[in-house]
Amino acid sequence: MNIRQATEADVLEVARLALMLWPEHSMHAIALEIYETINSKQGAFFLAYDEEVKEAVGFSQVSLRNDYVEGTKNTPVGYLEGLFVLEGYRLRGIGQELLRQCEDWARAHECEEFASDCELSNVESLNFHSRVGFKEANRIICFTKSLVE
Repeated sequence: MNIRQATEADVLEVARLALMLWPEHSMHAIALEIYETINSKQGAFFLAYDEEVKEAVGFSQVSLRNDYVEGTKNTPVGYLEGLFVLEGYRLRGIGQELLRQCEDWARAHECEEFASDCELSNVESLNFHSRVGFKEANRIICFTKSLVE
């Protein structure tokens, strides 16, 4: 398994995997966000490649958050925006290595803390976060209300 930071040449490969994590988005919207992130200094993507089958089997996304992040004391905070590994490759340490790459990137960008989130209903993600050393900071439910009658 080879894990490396994604470049512009990897945008469509990252987008293919990202759509599996965030299927409510369009390929165009995801690819644009990935391209912009790769070309900014505010975030990065990492790809896990299976050398035998010559394809990406997982990705992670990290960003710098300069606003308040629940449970943290400093800024900037390294933030795990997303992590996905194809089902057949899970529980092999790939997710942990993708996370480690994000943490190393955050350290290199002067972060002293690292944070993440997951949906309340995503038990698999909650279990992963617990296994890799995250501590729960809070649970919230978000609300919206239309102001148009």
